[in-house]
Amino acid sequence: MRRSLHLLLAWGLALPLLAGADFQAWVRRQEAKGTRVSAGLWDLATGKAVEGHHADTALVPASTTKVVSSYAILRTWKPDFLLETEAWGDLQGGAVRGDLVLKGGGDPFLTDERIWLLARELKAAGVLRVTGRLKLDQSAFDGQRFGNGWENTSANTTPPIAALSVNFNRDPAGRLVGDPDRLALDTLHRIFTEAGIAIEGGPPNGAPRKLLAFPSPPLRQLVGDINKFSNNFMIEMLVKRFGDGSWPRGIQRIQRFYQEAYALPPSKLAITDGSGLSKDNLLSAKTLAVVLRGAWHDFEVGPEFAASLKVIGGEPWKLRVKDPNLARRVRVKTGHLSGVSSACGYLQTPDGKLRVFAILLNGNCQENDVWEQVSRWAN
Repeated sequence: MRRSLHLLLAWGLALPLLAGADFQAWVRRQEAKGTRVSAGLWDLATGKAVEGHHADTALVPASTTKVVSSYAILRTWKPDFLLETEAWGDLQGGAVRGDLVLKGGGDPFLTDERIWLLARELKAAGVLRVTGRLKLDQSAFDGQRFGNGWENTSANTTPPIAALSVNFNRDPAGRLVGDPDRLALDTLHRIFTEAGIAIEGGPPNGAPRKLLAFPSPPLRQLVGDINKFSNNFMIEMLVKRFGDGSWPRGIQRIQRFYQEAYALPPSKLAITDGSGLSKDNLLSAKTLAVVLRGAWHDFEVGPEFAASLKVIGGEPWKLRVKDPNLARRVRVKTGHLSGVSSACGYLQTPDGKLRVFAILLNGNCQENDVWEQVSRWAN
């Protein structure tokens, strides 16, 4: 029954697209300056097309890729899923004899504040000092630390990915670090010491056993941070964990999910990462709309997914889009790369009709080009 529903959702978006005069004029302006367009608007309840242009044409999607990756992971793992960071050591009488090993499990939100909580849990478990050193176990992920296709993306947006990473692999000034292991060890050592756990640095003797498993925030919270803040690091951590430590396996698992649940073959989801940093990614407006419409009608995880999108005029921080007419009527994921501007999500018209939309622009384009048409559809 679920498979039939998903097929119906996909097929409903395959109807011919019409185009009003205002929309046609907008398309002509984009194409006149050398911009390629894949765009469409559909009724959310029925899937009936309202208007569109080359909605089947796959273009570079930038961060709207996160819609595809985050929904597949949320649907598979469920909103309460947790990732665990394990602590291993030979604990005897308040002291870890030898090294204390922290084994990463892909937690993308291991920040200073949460490392303090980890230190508190270790102390509650009886760890007051470590006769050896702190060590990292990164074996949950393979050795590939940068995604495929990231070569043509600015370096300050491409974070290294390791199974145990702290503070999004950024230094206190917000700069990406080249050595995530060193950042993790320095941060853990500093916080553990400040919390009252002495690290003595002696020889690595002892017979380690698992002392505790420290859980991440629930997946619903992680996906919310990913989509509202477009956090590249966090979604790539989840994609690698989704693939048991491998980017290619994670991507293949995402593609297999859509093949089985929505009859969308891998050719319709030509992606090499989960964040959209790669310009090798190719998605169409229709594919994004199929995913968005399916997620909306997914009773099990749809509310959590819809809540993860940015709400125009409804967030506790400033947004670039200032149109008061759109306030609380547009839920959106945007994307930006050099020569790429995109947006997709849900909108409510003034008469209360719910729509799903997607716009991908490749070429000489700006963010305002996208919002000109979104605003017209919403108003």
